[in-house]
Amino acid sequence: MGLDTPSCHFDSRRATIVCYLAKLLFPISGFTCLLLLVYVLFFKKKTSRRAHLPQLSFGEHFVKVTYNDLAQATGGFSESNLIGRGSYGSVYSGKLMEIKIEVAVKVFDLEMQGAETSFLAECEALRSIHHRNLVSIVTACSSIDMTGNSFKALIYELMPNGNLDKWIHPKGDETVPKRLSLTQRIAVVVNVADALDYLHHDCGRPTVHCDLKPSNILLDDDMNALLSDFGITRLYANPQSIWAGSISSIGVKGTIGYIPPEYGGGGPVSTSGDVYSFGVVFLEILTGKRPTDPMFTGELDIISFVKNNFPHQIFHIIDSHLVEECEHLIQDNKVTNDEMYPCLVALLQVALSCTRSSPSQRSNMKEVARKLHAIRTSQIG
Repeated sequence: MGLDTPSCHFDSRRATIVCYLAKLLFPISGFTCLLLLVYVLFFKKKTSRRAHLPQLSFGEHFVKVTYNDLAQATGGFSESNLIGRGSYGSVYSGKLMEIKIEVAVKVFDLEMQGAETSFLAECEALRSIHHRNLVSIVTACSSIDMTGNSFKALIYELMPNGNLDKWIHPKGDETVPKRLSLTQRIAVVVNVADALDYLHHDCGRPTVHCDLKPSNILLDDDMNALLSDFGITRLYANPQSIWAGSISSIGVKGTIGYIPPEYGGGGPVSTSGDVYSFGVVFLEILTGKRPTDPMFTGELDIISFVKNNFPHQIFHIIDSHLVEECEHLIQDNKVTNDEMYPCLVALLQVALSCTRSSPSQRSNMKEVARKLHAIRTSQIG
């Protein structure tokens, strides 16, 4: 005899519950997976950014700084602390609290093409070259800013007397305009010549600065000149191995007015190019005129301007403030005209020897430095 058992509704109730839970959990789990995917992608992007940050091995004696350290040092990169703008970013003054020194923070605008390449080039140059007339780096920062974007900066000791450009071309609104004496001008060109001599001949492998101009020459407390801004510096073993055309994408041509003529024609980047730029800066220091002055049009440039008056009419081309100083020195019997005139002629002669149109006919910086040291010795002595 079979047993009659009541029908059981448990299985149907369970199925209903499972179906209900499925309808509830599937959207939740799908949304959770979507959030997880977004998080993973965002984290991967940030990790990728960090992975592509260059490993800066300046050495243990360089202080480690973060974006926050630099933001604090410069007042949040305040406009009031902005002391200059360059090809690839801005420079701010500040104070690093950890080591308690005044610094200049060069922040690279990484949106600009070539900025990151410039940062890496400058890091490489500053890591391997050391000279009393080359600006010294305090440290570097390759990090992430507060928005998660890549941030790169170089930190230098602040030069209290600014750059040479501000001394050659003082602003009219200054209460006491900056003026350089003849002795100071000679000292500046000697300092820069020594720096270039080292870069070209004595630092292991020839190094071309590529962007020599007054704003890249800084002055310390004692008015010693230090060469700065190595963002488009080129280090190479063979002078013929690097051509301007192959690296023009990062603006290696330099700055208008100081660019040697061969670069404009796609010629090779070389130490002779630096010599030409030095010669133009030298003439600017002596004449007080920029190579881009409106008076220079057509066939007339700063070089022909000097050549046309050299050597018999040099007082027509020398900076008027320098002429005034020379006249006072002669009137006060501190120097005779027979001593002053040959000194100025010798200086202009060296400058012109650097600005010859053919690179092979220009003096090299070792020869230039030797001649300038001799002129300074005779002028001071």
